Amino acid sequence: MSLINRRQFLNSSAVAVSALSVSRSVWAQPKGANSDIRLAVVGFNGQGKSHIEGFRKIPGVRVVGLCDVDSAVLEKEAAKFKDRNEAVSTYSDVRKLLQNKDIDAISIATPNHTHALIAIWAIQSGKDVYVEKPVSHNVSEGRRIVEAARKHQRIVQTGTQSRSNPGVREAIQFLHDGGLGKIKWVRGLCYKRRASIGKITAPQNPPSTVDYDLWCGPAPKEPLTRSRLHYDWHWVWPTGSGDLGNQGIHQMDIARWALGVNELSPQVFSFGGRFGYVDDGTTPNTQIIYHNYAKAPLIFEVRGLPAKSNGDVMDNLRGASIGVVIQCENGSMVIPSYQSATAFDPAGKVLKQFRGDASHHGNFIQAIRSRKSSDLNADILEGHLSSALCHTGNISYRLGKLAKPETVSNAIKKHPEAAESFASFTEHLKIHDVDLNKFPVQLGAVLKMDPKKEQFINNSAANELLTRKYRDGFVVPNKV
Repeated sequence: MSLINRRQFLNSSAVAVSALSVSRSVWAQPKGANSDIRLAVVGFNGQGKSHIEGFRKIPGVRVVGLCDVDSAVLEKEAAKFKDRNEAVSTYSDVRKLLQNKDIDAISIATPNHTHALIAIWAIQSGKDVYVEKPVSHNVSEGRRIVEAARKHQRIVQTGTQSRSNPGVREAIQFLHDGGLGKIKWVRGLCYKRRASIGKITAPQNPPSTVDYDLWCGPAPKEPLTRSRLHYDWHWVWPTGSGDLGNQGIHQMDIARWALGVNELSPQVFSFGGRFGYVDDGTTPNTQIIYHNYAKAPLIFEVRGLPAKSNGDVMDNLRGASIGVVIQCENGSMVIPSYQSATAFDPAGKVLKQFRGDASHHGNFIQAIRSRKSSDLNADILEGHLSSALCHTGNISYRLGKLAKPETVSNAIKKHPEAAESFASFTEHLKIHDVDLNKFPVQLGAVLKMDPKKEQFINNSAANELLTRKYRDGFVVPNKV
């Protein structure tokens, strides 16, 4: 990957971001208590709509900029501002937006593969950043955002909103205070219905309203080989990371938070497949990830097929389908949502319930005003580590080989929690008439990592997947 510094960035970008030349001390000036914070939202064909409404509701915040590479999406949202008589500037290229010195912060809800590049560009141009999960498309990108945020003293929040919710915060603190004793294992769950995205026979034309070059950004500019550009990018490797990095990153973050570990796991392996249909997706819809932390294992399970072959209701573990289950010496805890948790004694009796909701967007604004990253509930470092746990799990999977059930069982027999998950995984697929002897599991490589260096040990193929090859003009630097 080619190196890029700030001067090279100015030269290689199609549009120079003139704000980069501004002294950092100018940008670091704290906002006064009575000063409006002027914010722009980048990407709003999905989650970004909630960013717009969330920030508009906060006193002292004005949404003054909108940016989207799809002109139809951009025009539709801009029309709402016009109807409300609210002034807003519109952009298709985020680099032009970043030249605007009257914008203090940006909120990023673009496709995953552009999160890191836009965040770093924004940090370098003096903006504070709210970046949706996962914060990166690969491990290296996440670490680069952290480094950029620290170097340029920017406030950078990750969009894992559970970190701001009192119910979950109190539940995690209860665990950390020893309320249920030593943790034995943590399971993150993403049982979320995902239907086939279809199978096409020839490349498609991107929507005419989309600037496809800007949309691809750091990813290869390849023909569109699925029927829908938007959203289904989640299910192909060049732009997405499957439901592990889509929905599952929320639960991965809570699981790591509960376990109280602040670095990547020293060993990881994953297995699974795309079962139940044949389509243009390449990421698994059924997957198990095992992070072998010394404190306790963190197991993550993804299921995109329903509990019954003819329904949409999903499986659950102790009542949670999209959530986290923590088994401890003196009971267990189930966190089934972004706002609540319940602690149980060993007999399954409720010991304590936790409830509460709060504004994650509001926490970001609070930290902008204080200029203290310590005020953030989900600082970019938290987002990087949790996103990276998804990426390392996927790296193991991608380096795997197809294997029969007995081979998988033999490979994981030393890890009883993984074996238990595989038994459930097998029974789940039987309901959908998936015979694993005919449709083998992809058994991932067992990877050892140096958590301090965030590099795999003695595995060059795995280390290559910690980053990617970038297109000219869209290079995420390996030094910021």
